[in-house]
Amino acid sequence: MKQYNNGEFRKKDIDKEYTVYGWVNKRRDMGGVIFVDLRDRSGILQIVFNRSFLKNDFALAESLKNEYCIKATGKLLARTEEMINPKIPTGDVELMVENLEILSEAEPVPFNIYEDKEVNENISLKYRYLDLRREKLQNTIKMRHQITAAVREYLNQQDFLEIETPILCKSTPEGARDYIVPSRISNGSFYALPQSPQIFKQLLMVGGFEKYYQIAKCFRDEDLRADRQPEFTQIDMEMSFASQEDVITLVEGMIKHIVKKVKNIDLEDFPRMPYQEAMDRFGSDKPDTRFEMELLDLTEILRDTKMNVFRNAIENGGIAKCLIVKNNGDKYSRSDVEHLTEFVKIYGAKGLAWLKYDDNTFNGVIAKNLEDEKLEEIRTTYHVENNDLILIVADKKKVVYDSLGALRLKIANELKLIDEEKMNFLWVVDFPMFEYSESENRYKAMHHPFTMPSDLDKLKTDKENVLSIAYDIVLNGYELGGGSVRIHNPKVQKVVFDALELTEEDIKNKFGFFMDAFKYGAPPHAGLAIGLERFTMLLSGTDNIKDVIAFPKTQSASDLMSEAPNKVSQEQLEELGISLIEKIEEE
Repeated sequence: MKQYNNGEFRKKDIDKEYTVYGWVNKRRDMGGVIFVDLRDRSGILQIVFNRSFLKNDFALAESLKNEYCIKATGKLLARTEEMINPKIPTGDVELMVENLEILSEAEPVPFNIYEDKEVNENISLKYRYLDLRREKLQNTIKMRHQITAAVREYLNQQDFLEIETPILCKSTPEGARDYIVPSRISNGSFYALPQSPQIFKQLLMVGGFEKYYQIAKCFRDEDLRADRQPEFTQIDMEMSFASQEDVITLVEGMIKHIVKKVKNIDLEDFPRMPYQEAMDRFGSDKPDTRFEMELLDLTEILRDTKMNVFRNAIENGGIAKCLIVKNNGDKYSRSDVEHLTEFVKIYGAKGLAWLKYDDNTFNGVIAKNLEDEKLEEIRTTYHVENNDLILIVADKKKVVYDSLGALRLKIANELKLIDEEKMNFLWVVDFPMFEYSESENRYKAMHHPFTMPSDLDKLKTDKENVLSIAYDIVLNGYELGGGSVRIHNPKVQKVVFDALELTEEDIKNKFGFFMDAFKYGAPPHAGLAIGLERFTMLLSGTDNIKDVIAFPKTQSASDLMSEAPNKVSQEQLEELGISLIEKIEEE
């Protein structure tokens, strides 16, 4: 077995013989002397082939090409002053090779491993085993390991037990689509891959284990985004006899422990913000608090304006809010604002009204139509100054929050308002119990139907305003994870199911075995799950979740390297009792 790490040699190790292994990262042939950067997981060591010292035929060293895997034995020497390379940790030493063995040759690679350049994604994913040799990916995958090691260390010290839950489960559709797996033994029946271990971890509490965690594999068949994959990993935990405060205290301590271990940074205590405040100030329940430019309310100022576009929206139950882009109005021309208008339409906004303030005067299309007293009230209320740009949306609450929340982030990125060095953690609490689904014409659980409501009396009379005992942990505008206090009383659970308009048949089919367990003395319990990939992505400084997964999928949920998904044989289909229907594409 390999005894030494190439990247760990220092001047203190000189004048001894070592055998090193690795890949040829780069080679430089100086005629009679060949320099090779030998790479292994730990880093780079320069090794030198000199005709005078090499016991092999020198032609063997001359045959070396990039990515050859080799074994080299020789003496470690200090480099001369003029040859020191300060760019690498081993830059003041080199190995003078006496014996060389080529362990395996390599064909020309489709991209240079040693170059820190972006590679075409399709190429990098097709040759992922080569992409993984690059320093950037090696570092992010190492960090992922360090995070999971720190999680285990912390939770083990807190008397948690690591317990695996099933991968082949029953489909209980309440969130994204399930990935389903046909059963050969029970033709016509199917397993589902777990979207989370939610039901099983609660049953572990019923089973009396009290403190559970798992680095859990989860699967969701949903449309993919840049920060989402069809299979992902959760740092999953649950605890009995615990309150919201207990969970928050434990998880905050765990995150501080992880960041100290991985980044050597001591974090301050995390602030907390109610859900409604987050929406009102940032238009998002996962606000990025590294910069200001918060949403400002204009509803009361514009309630009785003569401008129909504002007054009608407010009279129909909507709100009016704005962003003030401070001292950057000159950066946005009329055509730039038109592009911003098209952007907010993606989120359902009908338009984007705007005002510029210059030379102590408002200008812009609506400045001519909005009453002078309204303009003055906006100016004095929100301290509008010269070169400020005001962007306004008036519509239903959801449309205003979604459109201005997204616009806030877009402008902050355009103007480089975000301090990328900051790590702003935040707890968002007091979530609504339900959210209304326009497509289904009913209320759905905002988190999941096992979340404890904070006010049982409102469940039957005022669903819209019932809060839940739920909490999310947010980092720099990303939801890292979330959890809740669970319902452990079957009578309370029945009231929630009724509020969700689930029939007895629905409950039995989806949650029958789960609800049966709660008849036998279930303890109060609560938990939380953190997305491991997203956490690693943010700590490592990448903006691509694929960088923290060894073998990720594309946006179309395919693996270009292994060519999955793929067809299976007719014999396999027949064993499973499955026949395929040819899909006819609509013209």
